Amino acid sequence: MLFTDKDNARKALIIGPTAVLPRPLRVALRRKLLGNLEVDIARRSRLIIVAHPKSGNTWLKVMLTRLYGIRHGIAPEDFARYPALADRNPEIPRFAATNGWYSYERAVGDLLTPEAPDSELRHKPVVLLARNPLDIAVSWYFQFTKRQSAHKQELINATLAHPVDRSRIEMWDFVRHSDIGLPSLIDFLNYWVHNLAALDHTLLTSYEALRADPAAVLKQITTLMGDRFSDEEIRQAVEFGSFDNLRKLESEGFFRSGGLTLRNPKDPESFKVRRAKVGGYRDYFSAEQADELEALVRARLSPALGYHDHPGAQTSSAAV
Repeated sequence: MLFTDKDNARKALIIGPTAVLPRPLRVALRRKLLGNLEVDIARRSRLIIVAHPKSGNTWLKVMLTRLYGIRHGIAPEDFARYPALADRNPEIPRFAATNGWYSYERAVGDLLTPEAPDSELRHKPVVLLARNPLDIAVSWYFQFTKRQSAHKQELINATLAHPVDRSRIEMWDFVRHSDIGLPSLIDFLNYWVHNLAALDHTLLTSYEALRADPAAVLKQITTLMGDRFSDEEIRQAVEFGSFDNLRKLESEGFFRSGGLTLRNPKDPESFKVRRAKVGGYRDYFSAEQADELEALVRARLSPALGYHDHPGAQTSSAAV
């Protein structure tokens, strides 16, 4: 999530002091306090992006941030100042990204379920950013084992019947058999496709659609938000958010906080901007393993997502 300076400080004041507590108390308190913070950020945002980690939500937020930065005269080198500037100028929108599914982000998701009482969040523009769960699974493995913060990993594991030891687990076991592997990713996507229908202003789009035509998706999202941008403004935002530029900026340590912070410059698989390849999961499994995973997707994933008949299919953007 793109925290404002104030929100970053609030998060640090939760994580730091609770570190000395016994694990059960630490987990419970962090989940509650960080959940409250996530809901507060969502309430102050003009757009809520629902996406599983490794679905392109950070990439989308970068392009949106740059797009509105262009409109409000924020220079590219001042990218990191955007949250603080948005704090001072109500015309500059914030964007809340959440999985709404596990850890403290579930606090936002609970307010968006069909059976939840009416709330401010239910009337905001909501984008569901889907991705082929097979590609998510591979990137999620690298995220969880190489980039995930210790405190969030602990919160995720606290809800699992079989906690994941990131120092030991191999990719196949993580993807096929772990509690946060492919079956869980399929459940996540099915859950949010169902929940989206109960909300007022929504858009179902995908990582694949964003890769194919990022300008078109940005136009759809900003239209959902009630805004219009010129083709040139959108072109500049897309250029800033290109794979090559983001990879360069990440490797240079341009991003000082958030999801694009450089972790290990010597390990390419630890980069947030890692490969950006549609269908890249096939590079990590044998033909038999890929067939088994693809069959699981065909059997269990909602056809509404567009991956049902062919696991490599691209989900187009659609209002819901």
